[in-house]
Amino acid sequence: MRPAQLAVRGGLLVLREGERRGDLLVSDGEIAAIVEPGAGDSEEEIDVSGRVVFPGVVDAHVHFNDPGRADWEGWEAGTRGAAAGGVTTVVDMPLNSLPPTTTADALGQKIAAASGAALVDFALWGGLVSPDPSPLRTLHERGVVGFKAFMSDSGVAEFPSLPDEALDEALRSAASFGALVAVHAEDETATREGGERMRAAGRRDPSAWAASRPPGSEVRAIERLGAAARSAGARVHVVHASSGAAVDAVARERARGADVTVETCPHYLWFDDGDLARVGPALKCAPPLRDAPAREALWRRLEQGTIDLVASDHSPCPAERKRCGDDDIWLAWGGIAGIQSTLPVLLTEAVHRRGLSLPTLARLLSAGPAQRCGLARKGAIRAGADADLAIVDLDREWTFSEGDVHTRARITPYAGLRFRGAVVRTLVRGRVVWDDGAFPAEPGWGRFVRGAVA
Repeated sequence: MRPAQLAVRGGLLVLREGERRGDLLVSDGEIAAIVEPGAGDSEEEIDVSGRVVFPGVVDAHVHFNDPGRADWEGWEAGTRGAAAGGVTTVVDMPLNSLPPTTTADALGQKIAAASGAALVDFALWGGLVSPDPSPLRTLHERGVVGFKAFMSDSGVAEFPSLPDEALDEALRSAASFGALVAVHAEDETATREGGERMRAAGRRDPSAWAASRPPGSEVRAIERLGAAARSAGARVHVVHASSGAAVDAVARERARGADVTVETCPHYLWFDDGDLARVGPALKCAPPLRDAPAREALWRRLEQGTIDLVASDHSPCPAERKRCGDDDIWLAWGGIAGIQSTLPVLLTEAVHRRGLSLPTLARLLSAGPAQRCGLARKGAIRAGADADLAIVDLDREWTFSEGDVHTRARITPYAGLRFRGAVVRTLVRGRVVWDDGAFPAEPGWGRFVRGAVA
């Protein structure tokens, strides 16, 4: 038998069934075998003794804004941050690029922009802005993982929200060919009227943003979505749930028969509305950060297994688009730059402080998103899967400084935080793309990954 091209030796492997010591043999970009320590021949070896070998993170929710707004992030900068954070596959959202990814031509433009620049593999969401099934089917056949829709204002004029009266028909269109629909679930009327009330009262402080979009607006939208999904027989996914109440609403709709999953984000698990008041625009996002009890309730749902996955919702912008909100929160862009911090946040808070197991974390960050997005070769350490790995020093303590930020956006609320657990090496299809401060692979190594066609 010819030797493997690469052996990853000496690490603690995080598998679906648990943790074990073992080596990985890699050929042609995939895991050929999991073997006992020291077994098997290879042309090259990487010694990861004393490290944890974690399945590469699949970030199901990023905004790289390219083409069209590459100065906000772009594929090279965004995937450099991904690689440094142990993220080996990103799934990019359709709305902030120009043109938005709602047509076959726009999809082709985005694939072309990413193919020459991405360091890690990438999949794409299409946009659902109309019930017309024709463009949806075309995008589905060309490999998008599903479609993103908004039940409230998206924040960009080029990507309109779905009117409530169009939701049922739009979900039926997606369901006709088995497509997944990811939904920003906040009630349009509640968020609009809440903002109007705060502005009328002269409120421009960061806390006014949170007060304008209360948890009930999420719950109301999720209940409406669940009813529509059941009626249409649609597969839906609620993005960025911000509280235990939102997750509970998803659980109720699931119990009523809806095919619905839910994600949360590291910023909802680490920060609360007190941090928003203190930090300001860098922590403005939608839905907004909740109070400390709601954050703890979210942690309980995660520990109980009610949450299906965690994604960064990395949504950067030029610095001036945040700083303009220092005196008026309504002017600031609503999005948090966090792709590089997701795994360190969860290692620190979930594993070290709260005792979550590494396999459970791998389900939330890797296997769960890969499965829901139809990325069969991603998200797990197993024979036949792509050799996508995050090599982690589980006990390294370090401070995330602005100089450590590898994405274009330097404004991140995670700068200055102390973490325990660091990504020291990242491999995408067997090639090292991050090596503890260096990027050995050239831009363009990342490949387009098609979602499974139902």
